[in-house]
Amino acid sequence: MNQFLNRLPDKCGLKILCSYKNKTPTVQIIRITNIPNWYFERVIFPGELLLFEALPEAVLEIYSSDEISPFLSDRFLCDWLRVIHTAYVNT
Repeated sequence: MNQFLNRLPDKCGLKILCSYKNKTPTVQIIRITNIPNWYFERVIFPGELLLFEALPEAVLEIYSSDEISPFLSDRFLCDWLRVIHTAYVNT
């Protein structure tokens, strides 16, 4: 299913395909807030894999939750989360 609720502005530079997988046993919230005129936020369930478009300089913030409130648990540059496309040629 395609979701375009938080589509990057058309005049942005190079867009890359990124992936993030929640490898924890808890629900996480991921956010990108450092790109002007764009805000990205998703809830990621344990074991869920998310593919999304972003700019290489975007920073993905991961918020985990203890029993009281969410806290920033990690940050990744989206360029590090880039999906590498490889072509497979059957010879």
